[in-house]
Amino acid sequence: MTLSSTVTLRSKLPDVGTTIFSVIGQLSAQHHAINLAQGAPDFPCDEALIASVNQAMRAGHNQYAPMTGLPALKEALAEKVHTLYGQAYDVASEVLITASASEGLYAAIAGLVHAGDEVIFFEPAFDSYAPVVRLQGATPVGLKLKVPQFAIDWDEVRAAITPRTRMIIINTPHNPSGQALSADDLAQLAALTRNSDIIVLSDEVYEHILFDGRRHHSMATHPELAQRSVIVSSFGKTFHVTGWRVGYCLAPAELMKEVLKVHQFLMYAADTPMQVAFADWLREPSHYHSLAGFYQQKRDLLASLLQESPFELLPTAGSFFMLASYRHFSDESDSEMVKRLIIEHGVATIPLSAFYSDGTDNRLIRLSFAKDETTLQAGAQALCLLKAR
Repeated sequence: MTLSSTVTLRSKLPDVGTTIFSVIGQLSAQHHAINLAQGAPDFPCDEALIASVNQAMRAGHNQYAPMTGLPALKEALAEKVHTLYGQAYDVASEVLITASASEGLYAAIAGLVHAGDEVIFFEPAFDSYAPVVRLQGATPVGLKLKVPQFAIDWDEVRAAITPRTRMIIINTPHNPSGQALSADDLAQLAALTRNSDIIVLSDEVYEHILFDGRRHHSMATHPELAQRSVIVSSFGKTFHVTGWRVGYCLAPAELMKEVLKVHQFLMYAADTPMQVAFADWLREPSHYHSLAGFYQQKRDLLASLLQESPFELLPTAGSFFMLASYRHFSDESDSEMVKRLIIEHGVATIPLSAFYSDGTDNRLIRLSFAKDETTLQAGAQALCLLKAR
């Protein structure tokens, strides 16, 4: 029996229910499906990193960290960013350690977007962007990336900008398409926002996972964009510890001041022992320098294993993900296809329509290759058994 409330409520997000990720997770658990759906590694992180956290706990680092993050971690992070991207951030006023990249995104939107503002973002999109914008009383303006390249139409962006446009949300490398922005994209963005008060919120959680020799074009690589950007990234994605929920924000002091006002009341500080460990690990760059090659091997393995499947794989430039098309052999909706794969073939994927506010269905599903070799082999074997319908 559930407890019934006598309180009359008016929901701030009346059309938001359980996310597709929860639905797929529950259905997958019922059918013991192989997990190619979740964008989280199913292999262990480095044992030495766990030992570093354990050592930090035993050394007494178990109370609140400073609100903006441990100085040692912020200093190591600023050094890394300057080395990789050429932009210098002031450790005291322009670097923030957050309790996950998701918290960083929320704090940036809540701190910088006002009721009545408009925020441009690109669909398919990570599912939190639009709801967080709406919670501020602002209007999310979703522009659709061009399929199958998933490229931004900058003329369309130009046409969408109004006097109410306060923010443009960028995600590179992109979840769910696996595409990445180029230097020309950054030049186009800079030209569009020049002499305006538009803020760029750049979700760069897959910054170290680009393939085939590509360079990550962070907003920090473009001095003009860096002056108007809040960059959000994730230690969890980089170190295979998504459950530790530690991320960071980089921004000019004037922007960071407003982000901090939200952060201090939202979380106050990220987990202390994890910050101690990451501070040590960031000073040894071999891990994140090898990350692209590590995941490229997984991408290429899954692609090779799926050569005999009926799916057509779209190229992926970065991230944990690749997209697979089935429009050439089935008229099923992507949600129906995903459910059939779970129930009849025991493998879980994600329908791309879940990343569109209007449920646009391009007959594409998302596969995650952030898995161990056994999982990739089993998942691919199941997908290869799919028959046209």
